[in-house]
Amino acid sequence: MADIDVDLFVIGGGSGGVRAARIAAGYGAKVMIAEEYRFGGTCVIRGCVPKKLFMFASQISADVKDAAGFGWQIPTATFDWPTLIANKDREIARLEGFYSANVEKAGGRAVKARAVFEDPHMLRLSTGETVRAKHILIATGGAPNHGPVIPGIEHVISSNEVFHLPRLPKRIVIQGGGYIALEFASIFNGFGSDVTLVYRGDNILRGFDEDVRVHVRREMEKSGINILTGCTIDKVERFGDVFTSHLSSGSSLASDQVLFAIGRHPNVSGLGLEKAGVALNPMNGGIAVDDYSRTNVPHIYAVGDVTHRMNLTPVAIREGHAFADTVFGNRPTTVDHSNIPTAVFSQPQAATVGLTESEALAQYSHVDIYKTDFRPIKATMSGNPGRVLMKLVVDGVSDRVLGCHIVGPEAAELIQVVAIAVRLKATKADFDSTMPLHPTGAEELVTMRTPAVRHVRAAAE
Repeated sequence: MADIDVDLFVIGGGSGGVRAARIAAGYGAKVMIAEEYRFGGTCVIRGCVPKKLFMFASQISADVKDAAGFGWQIPTATFDWPTLIANKDREIARLEGFYSANVEKAGGRAVKARAVFEDPHMLRLSTGETVRAKHILIATGGAPNHGPVIPGIEHVISSNEVFHLPRLPKRIVIQGGGYIALEFASIFNGFGSDVTLVYRGDNILRGFDEDVRVHVRREMEKSGINILTGCTIDKVERFGDVFTSHLSSGSSLASDQVLFAIGRHPNVSGLGLEKAGVALNPMNGGIAVDDYSRTNVPHIYAVGDVTHRMNLTPVAIREGHAFADTVFGNRPTTVDHSNIPTAVFSQPQAATVGLTESEALAQYSHVDIYKTDFRPIKATMSGNPGRVLMKLVVDGVSDRVLGCHIVGPEAAELIQVVAIAVRLKATKADFDSTMPLHPTGAEELVTMRTPAVRHVRAAAE
């Protein structure tokens, strides 16, 4: 006999879980949601939000430098790390309160507790309570990868700890070549730290368009970030407050901090999934689900990063909403995971939607590439050497724009709008017939007239 009976029990109080709980409660379901750490999940507590606050703070140094070209004489600026941390903590606490309060306002119950399966319908909370649920949603997100166990791994921090460092490191070594690694490399570089990025592959941003990868690396190196590819950190030693990272290449690096940002994995351990009979996807280690986010156990669902489909906060929110509509709103709803815009908030920003050039070539017989590389108008006065890349991938037969890739200031803001056009299957002619807004960088998207490259696949004999 359970202590509590509910229509829906949600494990995990992040963006996807909270959205599902709120919508289900709005449909009249009796809902309970449990979060063992802090409501808000990775994005709000230790991901997107604090990271972007750090990014804003780190960019100010570049803004101060640029100001001189426009006639501003600014006295030497000083930066106080503890002030940033304290203000960030205050904002995150405010947002966390909204997440749990919104569940309660919708009629659900939010509890701070760890929940573990006892059987397919029963869960045991760390508070000692047991809950029997008609439906269960797993939304426990992801956790940082630590990679292979190497000597000195205990000296390495992850993206979880980086937001709580007591002091700004003067030198930092970051292992990784994806979103998180590049973002923190740019952040610490903006704060004036000596930054070295170590990545095992031949170039950063694996999976992104090749032109984007080359452009971002060149711009980051121009800003002073040291990027070492084709090697890994094999050992970390500590001597007082100094860490020495030994690389597979045979060289070593001294720093005040070592950060591993080598991806994240689905947070599935210790949930008791075996007692519930929930299967994992053997390809990615996430919880296996169908198009409606249903697991192999008919009344158990999973959304967000724990499924390892598309690990982005808006996707988790959309999946959580679709689940609630399907199960409690009598409106079967799936989520389209194609043409989802995404951005790397590095310096420079890299944003993309749709197909890369290589992906398009694998699917289409005729592919036209339009691209431009230019200095933004602000740089002509500030002296900033940064350059912008804009690229359109077009189906040479139908003229449909298959993908857009932008590297430069406010790339993320631009790609959100372009994503609408890509999703609506706009053609290059639609872009061309759109009046440019001058003077902007974005006008380049509608003024590129001649393909830089035209790919034509030979017909099979």
